Amino acid sequence: MTQEFNPNHNLTQQIASSVSDILTHIGEDVHRQGLERTPERVGEAFQFLTKGYHEDPEAILRSALFEEDYRQMVVVKDIDFYSLCEHHLLPFFGKAHVAYIPNGKITGLSKIARVVDVFARRLQVQERMTTQIKECIQKTLNPLGVMVVIEAEHLCMQMRGVQKEHAITTTSDFTGAFTRPETREEFLKLIGK
Repeated sequence: MTQEFNPNHNLTQQIASSVSDILTHIGEDVHRQGLERTPERVGEAFQFLTKGYHEDPEAILRSALFEEDYRQMVVVKDIDFYSLCEHHLLPFFGKAHVAYIPNGKITGLSKIARVVDVFARRLQVQERMTTQIKECIQKTLNPLGVMVVIEAEHLCMQMRGVQKEHAITTTSDFTGAFTRPETREEFLKLIGK
């Protein structure tokens, strides 16, 4: 179940004022019918798209932490995410694949997806986001190892600049047991890579 999002009205108005200035600078009439409420909508949207700054990913994992004597790989794959590139404020989106090998503790599976969302809902670069997810899980669960693979399309690369429409960027990071090639290979087979 998705949590309801309630934007801060004062922040919405502050962002809306700046968006109105931007629209005016590019030659738009902020009072025409189609744009009358656009600054406020952008203000609310940006608060939602960056709500990860106000969420604690470690607390999310700890909220469903269980003692369990399971020491095999736990994989949550194909986690859809949407983020904003910090260089152009354009979206990048794709799938995250996360694995960890428990060391006496497991967490609720949905919590892994929520951690991905927390880091995605910040201004990001894909490389940093990959490492942040890995480090958060490693620090909070202290597993025998963690591996994160992210595959994403970047609109900053597709809509502008080099304009390569079908380019996919893949990043990975890992710790512990995943430093062994055979463990990484098992994970990659499980996610279909």
